[in-house]
Amino acid sequence: MVFSSGVFLFLFLPIVLAVYYICPGKLRNTVLFVFSLIFYAWGEPIYVGIMIFSTAFDYCNGMLIETFRKKHNEKICKIVMIMSVFVNLGILAFFKYTDFVITNINNLFGASVSLLQIALPIGISFYTFQTLSYTIDVYLGKVKVQHNIINFGMYVSMFPQLIAGPIVRYSDVENQIARRNENIDDIANGFRRFIVGLSKKILVANQVGNLWDEISAMSSITTSMAWVGAIAYTFQIYFDFSGYSDMAIGLGQMFGFKFPENFNYPYESKSITEFWRRWHMTLGTWFREYLYIPLGGNKKGVPRQIFNLFIVWFLTGLWHGAGWNFVCWGLYFFIILVLEKFVLKKVLNKCPNILKHIYSLILIVCGWVIFACTDMSEMGTFFKAMFGIKTPFLGEMSLYYIGSYAVILIIAAIASTKLPKYIVGQVAIKMNVSNNVKLIVSNVACLILFFICVAFLVGDSYNPFLYFRF
Repeated sequence: MVFSSGVFLFLFLPIVLAVYYICPGKLRNTVLFVFSLIFYAWGEPIYVGIMIFSTAFDYCNGMLIETFRKKHNEKICKIVMIMSVFVNLGILAFFKYTDFVITNINNLFGASVSLLQIALPIGISFYTFQTLSYTIDVYLGKVKVQHNIINFGMYVSMFPQLIAGPIVRYSDVENQIARRNENIDDIANGFRRFIVGLSKKILVANQVGNLWDEISAMSSITTSMAWVGAIAYTFQIYFDFSGYSDMAIGLGQMFGFKFPENFNYPYESKSITEFWRRWHMTLGTWFREYLYIPLGGNKKGVPRQIFNLFIVWFLTGLWHGAGWNFVCWGLYFFIILVLEKFVLKKVLNKCPNILKHIYSLILIVCGWVIFACTDMSEMGTFFKAMFGIKTPFLGEMSLYYIGSYAVILIIAAIASTKLPKYIVGQVAIKMNVSNNVKLIVSNVACLILFFICVAFLVGDSYNPFLYFRF
């Protein structure tokens, strides 16, 4: 079940909201827990057991750490924490990387080991990081132990952010789990945020996604088409993933939760360093807090800092998927970030903002090509086309695709910046619009967007969320 489906919009969500607000406050976490299990089991009933095991395992780990800490046995506490890390990451590695490892062993040694053909449980990369954050933070004394297993189960399985984030650390919602003040303003804001995310997904991501799918499937393309396709994918992955995050944050607001933001107009960045402060921020925070800093961060000299960055970006790439393209993607950004930090920093500081912006966008677009091309030879062919190696620049098909998709690409470019929000704000100031009028206009606009999205959903079968496969 996906947020942008009729079943979710017109059946599941209304029922959950109705039951949630009919029930007294002390039962609401139970309601969310039960419906979250139903939400997950709707698509993958077989793997709901994995999530329940992960929940129960780390709940028990938290209780064990508390018990042995009271007995002043820090050694056992550390063993429990390490066990949690190894078991959780072991489960993730088994489902996500087993066939990848077997394939590479077969290719390297000419072996013929059969693939296990294990399906990846949806959301396992996200909820594994969440349960790990709980156990590690309990061990470090950053959060209190959760004694109520229903409350902890609700945290792990909460359907708004279960499938593709944001990665909500336990410390982000610790106080909200026990007590939160649901009010009509939060519910209304949640609906508006949800509709904005739905619009990003249906009206922009799906449309430019069609363009990328068509161009990437062609056996021969021109340089201009390669760049149009790469730009289309650049917009698709942003509006798809940020749209999902908006919907998740909006759903959280409907139930009284305030989830951390995940995106901050990343394509406005003037360096790759800035880009990674604005893109998938909860993943970056997780790797910084639980890997980069424990490894020593930047406090043990330049060689060690570079090594730490290498580990972080190698694993960041691998976290996204079991494929060499993801590893290359992670290492690609590792190299650029190291160069920016130790070589290019002074040069970039002296450059005009427009040049820094162009520099960043070119590198970002190239990075997404690495990310998107799962076949390494196809990746090489696509890059050759992008940079005009034995490839014509323009052709009839190029003009056709550019003309057909120009409007949606321009809309995507504008919508990926703060410009629309700035224009609306300036118009409201100049017209001296009251807050009540702003609210009415905002609600009407959201309703119109919602009905347009529904109309697209009825007639369009192209509706994947890219990050579901990670």
